[in-house]
Amino acid sequence: MNHDFLLDAPVSAIMRKYSVPCVISLLVGALYNIVDQIFIANAAYLGSYGNAANTVVFPVTVAALAVAVMIGDGCGTFMSMSLGANRPDNARKAVGSSIIAEIAAGLLLTAVCLLAADPLIRFFGGGLNEQTWLLSKEYFFWIVIGFSFYMFGQGLNPVIRSDGSPRFAMAATLAGAFANIILDPVMINVLGWGMKGAAIATVTGQIITAGLTVHYLSDMHAIQLDAAALKPDLTVLKRCLPLGITSFLSQISLVASMAAVNSMVSKYSQLDPLFSDPQLTQIPMAVIGIVMKFFQIVISIVVGTAAGCAPAAAYNTGADRKDRVRGLFTLLLKTEIVTGACALAAVELAPGLLIRLFGSANESVHYTEFALKTFRIYLSMVILACVNKASFIYLQALGRAALSTSLSLVREVIFGVCLPVVLPMFFGLDGILYSMPAADLLTFLMTASVIVYIYRSLSEADALKNPVAAR
Repeated sequence: MNHDFLLDAPVSAIMRKYSVPCVISLLVGALYNIVDQIFIANAAYLGSYGNAANTVVFPVTVAALAVAVMIGDGCGTFMSMSLGANRPDNARKAVGSSIIAEIAAGLLLTAVCLLAADPLIRFFGGGLNEQTWLLSKEYFFWIVIGFSFYMFGQGLNPVIRSDGSPRFAMAATLAGAFANIILDPVMINVLGWGMKGAAIATVTGQIITAGLTVHYLSDMHAIQLDAAALKPDLTVLKRCLPLGITSFLSQISLVASMAAVNSMVSKYSQLDPLFSDPQLTQIPMAVIGIVMKFFQIVISIVVGTAAGCAPAAAYNTGADRKDRVRGLFTLLLKTEIVTGACALAAVELAPGLLIRLFGSANESVHYTEFALKTFRIYLSMVILACVNKASFIYLQALGRAALSTSLSLVREVIFGVCLPVVLPMFFGLDGILYSMPAADLLTFLMTASVIVYIYRSLSEADALKNPVAAR
């Protein structure tokens, strides 16, 4: 990393250099989840039933990702710290131990999910109707079979970046995503394998990413792994895992929020005057999943932009260049507002174009009508959501991880769980749609006060450092 560049270059140049690769990597990761849903939706024999099944299974994959990134992000951070302290042996032990931990966690989670398949599918809303239940079980089985590969590839991606190869890390993810895109239409439309085909296409992509990861780990730049390094060192692991706990909490809180939403959608769809019809009950679940996948694309841009700014923010904080920290934060907030405004324009002005990507031509008019309403209501506060998420990440770079984690947990666990449970009691199925903008608005009221506080503290620190300029 060029430290002079971080200290002297325009903040806009820093954002372009470091944020663009992060955005691309996260967008590629989002493709894994959205590509299946597009091809499933456009297969007439799957349609909204298949999309609902995809939505049911998605939280389980996020739970697997939470465990994987806790191990991988913790290892990557510990590895960087060890190398910086000139302790390569500790870095080698950390990587070797984390490899075994990822494999063991993947196998254990696979076994647990297969043994508890039916309760998990019901918990995440798979009991809507018989067809959704059957498709959910089929998709769940094959996706879970691939957990070891998924967790290995995603979890050790940060280790590759920490070894100084962010491009290879991105390429490994890209290769798997492209394989998924190519195989999905073949397995769903040509071979007619349905949900099994969609899942196998995804798992095949994950295997490719995992294989490329193994190839890289066999010949790393900063350290060299051997058989001895692959013997788990519990002492080192205990030091790694706490460094990844913030990543774990960020992902697992999403699981809690999705569980609440899916559960309430399942309950209130069956109570709704229209969607209580067994032929239509799956529509709200399918639509919510589609809207959330679009939102995931937006958030990938937001998180990638903020994460790219984080190293510069952290370095300038350490160098006591509060003016640059403040300037970068201002540019980040402006960028996220523009990103949110573009997303808002899309969902408010052209939701019909978005829903056509997801097979609306094969569905009833009720599918399209509910999708249009969901896009416009559910994401009506997307600008605030972008500002909230970017602020959480930037706070971590400023060394305020506890504050960042607290705000994130309030958004996803307190508001993200409570509002989808409470609002439908008064507004029925529409209450679930109101829960998202309400959560983003309430969170923003808290985040805004934190933003003001951060600006004041940075300005005061800069004034103390440069009293003449402050006058």
